[in-house]
Amino acid sequence: MYNPNSAIERVKNHLAYKLGQAMIDFTNNGGGYIALFKKLYQIKRQHKKEQKIYQQTIQVFPQLKYPSLEVCSDYEQALKYKFHLSYMLGEVLIKADKTWYKGGGFKLKNNIKKAKKEFQIFREIFKEFDQINSSILKGLIDNKQLFLKEFPRIKHILKIHQDYKAILDNIFHNFNYFIQNFDLIEEWLLLDGFKEKYKKENHPYPSLLDPKKLNDENEKINYKNIPAELAWEMNLPLPRNYRFIFITGGSCGHMAMFLYFKLLKINRNWTSETEKEKYKIAYNVFIASKEYNIFSCQWDKITQKLFYLVDFNVPLVVLLRDPIERLKSLTNHIVKHITKFDLTLNPNEALVNKYYKMKDYPSLEKVDTIVDYPNYFDIFSKITYFKNITEVFILDTKDIVGNRCYTTFCNLSKKLNFQYPSENLKEIFITPFVSKVMDMLPLTLVLYPTNQYDNKKDIFTHPIEIIITFRKMMLYCNQEKLIDMKKDFFSKSNWDIQDEILFLIDKNDKNRLLSDSCLFLQTQQYLRKFMIVFENKIKEEKKKLFSENDILNYLRDNKQVRIKLKNVLKHEINFTKKTNQKIVASWKYYQEFEKMCKELDGDIYEKDL
Repeated sequence: MYNPNSAIERVKNHLAYKLGQAMIDFTNNGGGYIALFKKLYQIKRQHKKEQKIYQQTIQVFPQLKYPSLEVCSDYEQALKYKFHLSYMLGEVLIKADKTWYKGGGFKLKNNIKKAKKEFQIFREIFKEFDQINSSILKGLIDNKQLFLKEFPRIKHILKIHQDYKAILDNIFHNFNYFIQNFDLIEEWLLLDGFKEKYKKENHPYPSLLDPKKLNDENEKINYKNIPAELAWEMNLPLPRNYRFIFITGGSCGHMAMFLYFKLLKINRNWTSETEKEKYKIAYNVFIASKEYNIFSCQWDKITQKLFYLVDFNVPLVVLLRDPIERLKSLTNHIVKHITKFDLTLNPNEALVNKYYKMKDYPSLEKVDTIVDYPNYFDIFSKITYFKNITEVFILDTKDIVGNRCYTTFCNLSKKLNFQYPSENLKEIFITPFVSKVMDMLPLTLVLYPTNQYDNKKDIFTHPIEIIITFRKMMLYCNQEKLIDMKKDFFSKSNWDIQDEILFLIDKNDKNRLLSDSCLFLQTQQYLRKFMIVFENKIKEEKKKLFSENDILNYLRDNKQVRIKLKNVLKHEINFTKKTNQKIVASWKYYQEFEKMCKELDGDIYEKDL
């Protein structure tokens, strides 16, 4: 009895394998053709009997059904047994048996010779290329005759590129697609264009298809009929439907930039958790959008493959900021404890803010964590992956604040040919995005309509939501269609920050709220208390925050962190100095940091510690 959890044993128990093995035994040991046919007949009869017993057994005891071959630990090795001579000869015998009435028996001798020849071909492939895995084996099984038909040409391609591992890996990883679209792929892999762009450069992610043809919708195979998932697996560069690349880092002002892009109808890819998902999002955006598109990267991690696949000849826009200011912003960053609340929650509890390690106050210890975070300060490392940049524009965060912001985008629009900022947008551009209330908002107040029968809140009815936010966040979050109820709740301005705050609600929800006089009155009273607490909270939180000088003093007192920071900033500072010396010179706090390092450490770097 064989082990049902062993894929190898189960493949060897296939009728084809058993019949083929009997033929090999006959060839090796002799015994006459009558004895052979008798043996083959007995094997076939016994196999049918075993299959019948198995089917009857699992009808009565379903729990005894064998697991699928794919879940067996030796599945990959088992697939190779389907290319053993035993299995291939057995397949020939089964085919001859099924087509006997059509003269299958007369073709048997030639088909046996053919099977032996095919066996030698597969053995040669397996011996020569160690990339063969279960996916490739399944592709060979599904496309066996197509592969054998084109084998001389396939072998030629594999031989030509045998010293270019990256393309061999791509071919074998997508072997099914490679075989099914061989003519198109062969033409591309033999072009000088492939050699120059990929092979000569030893590009780590060579495209399996010609990018030039992929961008042509008149071609049979183009970006629009290739799913994003498959495109990623085949290393296809992103569709060339983006006008520039935008890169920035944390605490540099990317939310403000994204808002301004939106106002000027600049369409961008958004981010996701994994590198593959980031690619798929960008891929689908660039295929579908006919607007002015850009590729945007605001994450810290080096997504190497994705960056290599952003290969269009376009300009690069980089947004930078004084590193000490970035440290200050991130150290002071508030973690909202609550994002949604209802009228039963005390406003003091709704406005509880947490900082690093969920403490009530920010901590300078966070500086150590930020400095140790991989690539946080190394935008330069990302830029090196973009090989076809035509021009670099370096912006400082100060360029997108106040009156300079409007001027910056007017100038950029002329250079990059996007929509010129109209005069009626000027106020939005010159109003600071970073407000003193920014980190504490938005918050959502959830209201439950009063039950008309017992005057109690009805938790089963669709709740009403009021988003407490500020104007630029409203624009950033695409909430322009919501209605501000500030004037409904407050007859006059009683607080310094009131003009900045919006109380956004859906039109239908506003009507529901106004028609429920009891709930409206409760909400109005609650929000008045909320605003008193909120204004006091802002003053209270402001006193907790560290300044740039606090960061510098901490670095002065902590040599190891100071030298680590100097070390991680080295590449980015050198890059910025080469492209725009004035920006580094304008960084007041970084200049103080550099001066401090020279006074205290000389030329010491982290490696010298």
